[in-house]
Amino acid sequence: MMSKKHDQQELLRIKAEARLDSAKTSVKPVHPTEELLHELQVHQIELEMQNEELRRTHIALEEAHDLYVDLYEFAPVGYITLSQEAQITAINLTGAAMLGEERKQLLLRSFARIVALEDQDRWQHYIGHAFNQYDNHPGELTLLRKDGTRFDARLDSRLIVTAAAAPVLRITLVDISEQIQLDHMLRDKNFELANARFAADKANKSKSEFLSSMSHELRSPLNAILGFAQLLESGSPLPTPSQQLRIQQILQAGWYLLELVNEILDLALIESGKLSLNLEAVQMSVKLSDCQQMTESQAQKSGIQMKFPPPDDTLFVKADRTRLKQVLVNLLSNAIKYNRAQGSVEVTYHTNTANHLHISVRDNGAGLSAEKIAQLFQPFNRLGQEGGAVQGTGIGLIVCKRLVELMGGRIGVESIVGVGSEFWIELPLATPPPATTDERRSAPVLAADRAQLSERRNMVRKAVLYVEDNPANMLLVEQLFERRPELHLLKARDGSSGIAMALAHQPQVILMDINLPGISGIQVLKLLQQDEATARIPVLAISANAMTSDIENGLAAGFFRYITKPIQIDVFMNALDEALKSIETGSNNTFAKGNIR
Repeated sequence: MMSKKHDQQELLRIKAEARLDSAKTSVKPVHPTEELLHELQVHQIELEMQNEELRRTHIALEEAHDLYVDLYEFAPVGYITLSQEAQITAINLTGAAMLGEERKQLLLRSFARIVALEDQDRWQHYIGHAFNQYDNHPGELTLLRKDGTRFDARLDSRLIVTAAAAPVLRITLVDISEQIQLDHMLRDKNFELANARFAADKANKSKSEFLSSMSHELRSPLNAILGFAQLLESGSPLPTPSQQLRIQQILQAGWYLLELVNEILDLALIESGKLSLNLEAVQMSVKLSDCQQMTESQAQKSGIQMKFPPPDDTLFVKADRTRLKQVLVNLLSNAIKYNRAQGSVEVTYHTNTANHLHISVRDNGAGLSAEKIAQLFQPFNRLGQEGGAVQGTGIGLIVCKRLVELMGGRIGVESIVGVGSEFWIELPLATPPPATTDERRSAPVLAADRAQLSERRNMVRKAVLYVEDNPANMLLVEQLFERRPELHLLKARDGSSGIAMALAHQPQVILMDINLPGISGIQVLKLLQQDEATARIPVLAISANAMTSDIENGLAAGFFRYITKPIQIDVFMNALDEALKSIETGSNNTFAKGNIR
């Protein structure tokens, strides 16, 4: 560029000198030979400049050609030009390398010869369309290399039409064998994953069915054990002190066994992801009051002093009411069980900067070492106390941890050996609802209150139909009704008999088992609801199907109450009285859970 500029400047200088000389010659004549010599010099410089421009242009053309060759010959895709007869008229080195043959051997060869036999029809269809449209025409073919190996290729072609030559088809060729192989591998992997998911879902379904069956099979005999033990405990005449002690042992062991069943089912539901929670604003003072009432007797028996904070009705947390109570009762029970003699349990709470409520349960028991704390939230790990006097499965805390996390909170522990332990949970604070219901108002009616309610009735016998196929469960309810002379028990052993007796006797209340021979209790309920003669009769479910889904399905079906086996007599009789009262008041339109674990 600098040389070109210099030459132009030199040419201008010479021409200026020529004009100056010409001016001089207008005064003084110039010899013709000198003038010719000067012009020749000017022409020589102009020719040199033109030659330099041609040289530079030639260099630029060579560079452009080299760039074109690099871009064309060594492109990452194959370039092929086909004549109207679909013969290869041009191909770059990449395309020749794909086909495993020298370029000169491929020229003028029919493209169909390198197409796999099974794709010949597809190729004819492709080439026919490609020569009849001007837009890009994509396609896929299996091609053959010189050595007979095959590869999958993607083609993109464009028709080129000029006035000077016949139309040609320019094709870009991409080897997609690896991509297709990966697609096949991905498809196979997805198929394997789908099979694995199907197997896992089937296993989960089988596990759920097994757990439901196990729960039912364990609860049915427990219902007889605990039911008759409760009858003996409150029977007339009252049992002797030694008999009372034995009955208490039966009840204690039975309720403990039920607790183990519930913990195992809870853990299984949580691990399978099938546990549903109803998160809402829960008043903390009411919930702590409930937990205090539930654990005070346990603390008194062990000589443990319980300390609770003064109630603060302004604090609400976002939680599931039932599961929050389950967590708090578990922490309180552990603090009592693993405390020292005449120890204490202190409950405190405060809000933190993360907009959470921090609730702690502190005891002054033996405490835990750092090693034991690290193993604390593991299922079936009792930290070496398997042979101790305190009963347990070691899964209560892991259930608490999962529940707290599902409610959007955290759980932790701080402990000093010989001083005690402090278990804490943190739950999100919630805005108080417009109107709160004091849960303590819904406490079950005591047996004495129920007796007074029964005396106020005019001893008009009211019919209650019980549909149950288990003789022990039927006998238990029979003996319960012996204490209520104003009630007359009707009995049916299956669903069909139950429907017939309901239509014939029009009982005030129906008690319904779920697992019945023939048709299920839920099916019986639907048939009763469809008949005007029985549609208004409240039906209470009494079932050993105690999974959360069972209870929800039962209440959704329209049961007045859902009582789980083994029954708590006070809860059961209270639900029965509510059903009878609903008939008197004509308000058989509220459904609730009863005796839900």
